[in-house]
Amino acid sequence: MSPTHSFFFFLSLTFTCFAVLSVSAEQQHQTQTLTTKHPEYINPKLPPKILSSSKKFEGSSDLVNLRYHMGPVLSSPINIYLIWYGKWEKSQKLLIKDFIISISSTTPSSKTKTGVKPSPNPSVSQWWQTVSLYTDQTNANVSRNILIAGEYTDSAYSHGNQLTRLSVQQVIASAVKSAPFPVDHKNGIYLILTAPEVTMQDFCRAVCGFHYFTFPSLVGYTLPYAWIGNSAKQCPEVCAYPFAVPGYMGGGGQQSLKPPNGDVGVDGMISVIAHELAELSTNPLVNAWYAGEDPTAPTEIGDLCEGLYGTGGGGGYIGQVMKDGEGRTFNMNGIRGRKFLVQWIWNPVLKACAGPNSLD
Repeated sequence: MSPTHSFFFFLSLTFTCFAVLSVSAEQQHQTQTLTTKHPEYINPKLPPKILSSSKKFEGSSDLVNLRYHMGPVLSSPINIYLIWYGKWEKSQKLLIKDFIISISSTTPSSKTKTGVKPSPNPSVSQWWQTVSLYTDQTNANVSRNILIAGEYTDSAYSHGNQLTRLSVQQVIASAVKSAPFPVDHKNGIYLILTAPEVTMQDFCRAVCGFHYFTFPSLVGYTLPYAWIGNSAKQCPEVCAYPFAVPGYMGGGGQQSLKPPNGDVGVDGMISVIAHELAELSTNPLVNAWYAGEDPTAPTEIGDLCEGLYGTGGGGGYIGQVMKDGEGRTFNMNGIRGRKFLVQWIWNPVLKACAGPNSLD
């Protein structure tokens, strides 16, 4: 998503504010190791049959003109550098890192370089396979090899707790100037993850996350980056959908879903992280894959599928997802028994939104 592109999650769905759940260390451990052999499939608030007679190719349209604009994609192994801005719980960091590691966790029968057993199907790595379909002008695909190459923590809010689109680049500058956090302008992308107390220009009003590249005048280099905020205290009903819904929905509309890892803010944040990683990999310098004619406001592969999580989705419905024995909703599996609810992305072959939990 470009810095000027709106990121609201199909607000025709509307939601109710939801207090963030506090999970003890013991509960975190239980969440981390939970496995469900036979999850229940659910489709919250199914649309009328007249709207869902065909479940195939959710979001598909001949009017979507997604084009390649000759810029680079991230075809080399991707190094992710995490910048934790503000105060974060260790369990929250672990949850986000487990999601990122799950992208490269390919088959249940083998182990990754980290020694972690990969996840069962439908998996996060299967979801990333759609991203890897995108190529550059040399026909090199987006890499499926993703590594957390470094972390930097700024728990002192050194640039304040009110950030702007420019000052967030100064946060990156501070990180890359702090050894051993490297400047990796060839394979690196930088994720700035802000704690619930940190505000961002346009956060909640127009964006839940965005990606761009740094200005050499501010950072010294052109580095692809993305910012994602934790909305738990500010606007869970906007940026942690569908784990929070607004009060005015009342009893007859969409009800909030139980987050798969017990943390409304972070579970909602993970879907935004996935959205931005997919777009950052296919459009790192805002001159590769997007729809529309304005590169300052492109419609990218995540934007085309906002609010879609499963088969039968669209028109204000999230689609068919799964529910475990604890009532927690998810649509894909990660490492260490993790479960995640992540939006679908645009498939350039099907010319439709797609995900690993598709029932078509």
